[in-house]
Amino acid sequence: MFRRNRGDSNGRGAGAVRLVAILLALGLPPLMGVAPAQAGTTGKLAGLVLDSAGGGVAAAVVRIAGTSLDGVTDEAGRFTILNIPPGVYEVTVAPPGFDSLRMQDVVVSSDQTTRLSFDLTATNAPTEEIVVTAKRSPVSLNLTSTQAALMRSEIEQLPVQDLNDLVNLQAGVVDGHFRGGRLGEVQYQVDGVSVNNAFDNKSSLSLDRSLLQEVQVISGTFDAEYGQAMSGVVNAVLRQGGETFEWGAEILTGDFVFGDGTRRLTEDEFQPGGTRNFQVNASGPLPVPETVFLVSGRRYEFDDYVRATREFLPEDRGDFQTKEFEGTGDGESVPLGYTREWSGVAKLTNTSLDGLKLNYQALFNWIEGRRTDFAYRLNPDGLSTQETFSISHGLDANYEVNSSTFLDLTVRQNHFDYQDFRYEDVFDARYDEAGPAIGDSEYELGAVVQGVEFSRFRQGTEDYVFKAALASQVTPSHHGKVGGEFHVTGVEFGTPGHLSYATQNGVETLIRHVDNPPDFPGPRTYRPRIAAMFAQDQMELEDLTVRAGVRADYFNARSKVPSDLANPANAISGAPRSVPVATSAKVVVAPRIGLAYPISGQTAVHFAFGHFYQFPPIGEIFSNADYSVLANLQAGISRFGVFGNPDVRPEKTVQYEIGVKHSPSRHIGVEFTTFYKDIRDLLGVEFISTYNDAEYARLANADFGNVFGFTLSLDHKELGPFNVSLDYTWQDAIGNSSDPRETATRAEAGEDPRPRLVPFNWDQRHTFNATVAVNAAVYSGSAILRASSGQPYTPILEAGFGAGLDANSGRKPASLVLDLRAERAIGTWRGVGARLFGRAFNVFDTRFFNGPVYPSTGSPYYSRFSEADRVALADPTRFYPPRRLEVGVRFGSEVF
Repeated sequence: MFRRNRGDSNGRGAGAVRLVAILLALGLPPLMGVAPAQAGTTGKLAGLVLDSAGGGVAAAVVRIAGTSLDGVTDEAGRFTILNIPPGVYEVTVAPPGFDSLRMQDVVVSSDQTTRLSFDLTATNAPTEEIVVTAKRSPVSLNLTSTQAALMRSEIEQLPVQDLNDLVNLQAGVVDGHFRGGRLGEVQYQVDGVSVNNAFDNKSSLSLDRSLLQEVQVISGTFDAEYGQAMSGVVNAVLRQGGETFEWGAEILTGDFVFGDGTRRLTEDEFQPGGTRNFQVNASGPLPVPETVFLVSGRRYEFDDYVRATREFLPEDRGDFQTKEFEGTGDGESVPLGYTREWSGVAKLTNTSLDGLKLNYQALFNWIEGRRTDFAYRLNPDGLSTQETFSISHGLDANYEVNSSTFLDLTVRQNHFDYQDFRYEDVFDARYDEAGPAIGDSEYELGAVVQGVEFSRFRQGTEDYVFKAALASQVTPSHHGKVGGEFHVTGVEFGTPGHLSYATQNGVETLIRHVDNPPDFPGPRTYRPRIAAMFAQDQMELEDLTVRAGVRADYFNARSKVPSDLANPANAISGAPRSVPVATSAKVVVAPRIGLAYPISGQTAVHFAFGHFYQFPPIGEIFSNADYSVLANLQAGISRFGVFGNPDVRPEKTVQYEIGVKHSPSRHIGVEFTTFYKDIRDLLGVEFISTYNDAEYARLANADFGNVFGFTLSLDHKELGPFNVSLDYTWQDAIGNSSDPRETATRAEAGEDPRPRLVPFNWDQRHTFNATVAVNAAVYSGSAILRASSGQPYTPILEAGFGAGLDANSGRKPASLVLDLRAERAIGTWRGVGARLFGRAFNVFDTRFFNGPVYPSTGSPYYSRFSEADRVALADPTRFYPPRRLEVGVRFGSEVF
């Protein structure tokens, strides 16, 4: 289904998908088309129009400049405008008998209400237009949970490259872990529709910053509209096009610069083109009534700083008896690891039909690369290569039932294809010529001197998403929404041909196993069904905001498991017979509520509570799920690993948070939030005893944990030309296991497998982020400082079995990283503007930032067992990436 071999229709289908994506986005990067009102893609304006006596002005028309969106005030002067794409706008009001008033710099964020108040007391001359600037509070008093929203103008100023960089800057987020949760517990959406890969519950797309109009990061509780997540939501709203033609481009180049190679254990071979980025975009109207477009494309090339010297080729043969190794390589210095990426977007929006907005968009990544493995530093051609192709495309329809009610319909296809091997065909003769990758511990610390990696893996996902939602401003204070979604999903993964070396008749022979179950199965496809329904209401009163909702999720693995786990393969004579039984459908109901109560015009408290469920990754529950391999299971044998279990229940987290926000002035905002997470039914391991006293392990809802913490943040807007944002998070994340298979690993090592509470591997007790941005007429710049305490590790006293202390009882060193960005306007020529910019990542050339340490010392730099760790001690890839400098230029009709 996901293979791309030339000879089958499935390969042609995948190739056709790729071709369509490239034709749609050929030669172009960022996104800019008018988005329909999907989940988390539009906001709302609400407010009052008052006269000089403080009374409401009726029948005043409130318009958003540059759009067709408007509203009319009621008898009390109240107005509401729905379905507004996020951005910065000018809003005008034209009351009968009054002068018109225009308010600038009005910020609208997705899923939020921006409140305005128009005071007409100062209007005297009937022909005069009054212009005012919106006063944006540094804290949002009506938010019922913790979330951050970054607009396009803010993103462009930061020294970041992609969506993940932005996410990791947010309070409570540590390397993708939201408030102490495991990886894969976050729902990633693009324009309100999930792009998560059901294989691992992670995003299937890589989004460059140039594509983003707004990024919302919800690290606390979230609405019933969002599901299949326990820790947070990331919603990326793509850029939008307008009624005038615009174009832009960006060129960037740079490389690592770290000077003395002895600190880094590798030479600083400065390559000015080690990082290369080329982007171009265009948007505007088409010669079709009321139709706009956006196309964008990006080419990104990256070479890792660790270089390899091609001394050996995979086909070389060394003399391991005499320790003589003479390579036939060309001796060229090449990057050990690299990335080559094409990405692009195409978007068409039509509003020619009355009350109906149609939008088609396609977003794709095509990434080829090679991971950095120091063992292959003399034979880089022996490493396997990785290729990823993903596309999310589909049609959105937004129908205006009336001025206060909108219906959204979405059909989306998320296609993902990943492969990892040296040669695609398992029967490729080059496997025979090269053989397996091997080295000698007495030559160059065991560097690979011949052969290739035998690892082979393929993973593909085809996910068709059908989504519908009806939103209505039922009354001036109640905004309701109901909807549902259905996923038709196919997930394929496995090894497309196993390779091994064996001695037959005294001769070493390469053995190939192609789809030979149960011991050597090929890729398998699984087709679960996922569906959900939700209902939620947002009540906005003058002194209280309530967001309440309920969500029902359905999951059916559509698979079979043995009826009697004590005789799963029917291999025990005289025991009750086991038969395959269907997995049961799982249905869970999750209530959620959030309250925000303004104590005054500058202070508010909020409280939020919710149940959050997530079905485990398909790649986990179906991995090693063929129980027929247990036909030879005997007491004392544990070579079968942990068995999958497609009949597990959904994982569950109950979240609580309470916080207070205060704005002592219109430029300063302070927020304190404390949170608690009770985590249950995590994927873990249970041990099954059979009728013949043997034992095996399989996945089950066995793991648990809890997280307690608080966040203190401060935002200072317009400190002269400066904006300052500071946040500090303290958290304690503990549980019985950091990985679903950890318990089985402990049991296999002879350790006590019984549950105990220890810090999770990613438990970072102290995290501090500081962002400073300056924006002047010609110059702009920003700095991001990240500081953190050490994550846990397990110390050891002596080398060998049983020498370790309590699990995760040690702490790694604290660390700090600084990134910078600066930009200067060059000028304009014939309507084309240009800006020169530079970026510096890891300015202090920090070598350690919560990476690996030696358990004998807790240090990343030295070990008490230097002989045993001599290979690791010489490996430069264990360090945090060094300082990287980049320069570039942006130019186009939109760059001024």
